[in-house]
Amino acid sequence: MLDLRHLRNAAQSEGGVSRRLFLSYSSALAAVPLLGTRVEGRVLRRVSFDRDPFTVGVASGDPDANGVVLWTRLAPDPLTPDGGMSRDLIEVQWEVATDDAMQTIVQRGTTIATPQLAHSVHVEVDGLDSDRWYWYRFRVGEAESPIGRTRTMPELMDLPDQLRFAFASCQHYESGLYTAYEHMANDDLDLVFHLGDYIYEGAGRDGQVRKHEGPEIQSLADYRIRHAQYKSDPMLKAMHQACPWVVTWDDHEFDNNCAADISEEAGVDPVEFLFRRANAYQAYYEMMPLRRRSLPQGPHMQLFRTVTFGRLANFQVLDTRQYRSDQPNNDRPSPLNEAALDRRNTLLGDHQYGWLQSSLLESGSIWNVLAQQVMMAMVGFPTDDGQIVHSMDQWPGYAHERMALMRFLQDRNVPNPVVLTGDIHSNWANDLRVDDREDDTPIVASEFVCTSISSGGNGRATIPNLEERLAMNPAVRFFNAQRGYVRCTVTPQSWQSDYQVVEEVTKPGAPAVTKGSFVVEAGKPGIEQS
Repeated sequence: MLDLRHLRNAAQSEGGVSRRLFLSYSSALAAVPLLGTRVEGRVLRRVSFDRDPFTVGVASGDPDANGVVLWTRLAPDPLTPDGGMSRDLIEVQWEVATDDAMQTIVQRGTTIATPQLAHSVHVEVDGLDSDRWYWYRFRVGEAESPIGRTRTMPELMDLPDQLRFAFASCQHYESGLYTAYEHMANDDLDLVFHLGDYIYEGAGRDGQVRKHEGPEIQSLADYRIRHAQYKSDPMLKAMHQACPWVVTWDDHEFDNNCAADISEEAGVDPVEFLFRRANAYQAYYEMMPLRRRSLPQGPHMQLFRTVTFGRLANFQVLDTRQYRSDQPNNDRPSPLNEAALDRRNTLLGDHQYGWLQSSLLESGSIWNVLAQQVMMAMVGFPTDDGQIVHSMDQWPGYAHERMALMRFLQDRNVPNPVVLTGDIHSNWANDLRVDDREDDTPIVASEFVCTSISSGGNGRATIPNLEERLAMNPAVRFFNAQRGYVRCTVTPQSWQSDYQVVEEVTKPGAPAVTKGSFVVEAGKPGIEQS
């Protein structure tokens, strides 16, 4: 029987799901076995495959000072609902070595791939040495996976000389190729942060660079196939093999512009919407290198968490979709009116907001980073009638909570806050204040926004009336609307963000160029061009 406490919370706090709908949903899910419970039955230990079962590759993620999650999924026929697998339990062997030839094995073991989780495995390796690289692989029967590379983090009280990581978002499969990952793989990174829109849920369309399998995804099988299609991309698979990833979602992993249990489309039954969300969340867990603490319970899954790189950097990974209230002003670009400034609006929800405050107060790191989804700068643009409007799906639609968070960072003297953002399909570098409309007040934090990997096609370097628009937003230090990612080099003294742009994603082979580099000096708020 499912633990229904989370559904009761949905009934109470996520858009006011009624008691009737809550009971209906509870009844519908009562027959679904709880994921992760002990599974009884025959385990196949000697399995033969006529095709490669490791078609979606290997990955690692959520590293700490002593270990990391190792992930793969058995799927010889990945674009089918069951991945080409039977309903049997399959024993999978894993090994971790200190060399890329896998000669010096330091840990090995077995795990069980179950049909309940689409024969995915999430091995939480512990007991490794801190701050070092390892290599890993999986075996099942005579089949052997590619060898992946991963690493552990420095001990909490150690101060490393440097961290090199990249962050990315928005990789619409149909819109373009993943050329950015091809270049990222040459950057010798310690980590990758993916800030959401790993997949897109829309139906396949003709005339695109590539085509989604099937209609708009709704069922668990639909979401599994869509994730497998994305994971089949060789450049994405290679980047997952290169280093550990830390992932969080935005909206398209489930449904565009969703807000808790509320669809952007009118008339959608919130119970059916939560049922769809349970499908999306399970498939996401199955296909990502996440720890067991993120195992979904029905339509709920905890993704907010802390990742540390010694005393150099503390990353608070946020979820700004699952707990948010509905976008104000019917999610239309709007002035910062009474609805946008309503103190009841929340992106984080009470529990996550309290956790974030506590985590920031406990941090002993030089750099304190929020890895999250939607733009925090209060950027406004003029309309034909002279109004200044803001996106209500981003932090300006939740302006009271946003300003309270900035005031918390300022009043508590949180060291060197940096915000990493995705979602918007364009590059930005922003100085953040408590209220960005008051540009004569102190800078509190820095925000670096990455463009999309492929969403939106090739994009463009500028937009009409750019200089005029930026002049209205003194918080903005840089803008670009091409494709790519952001590469960051962090030391105890400084933070540098390099905006790596791929000028064409509709054809293979485009080079990557550094479109802009920006630096924040430790102890000195504000972004400077490098």
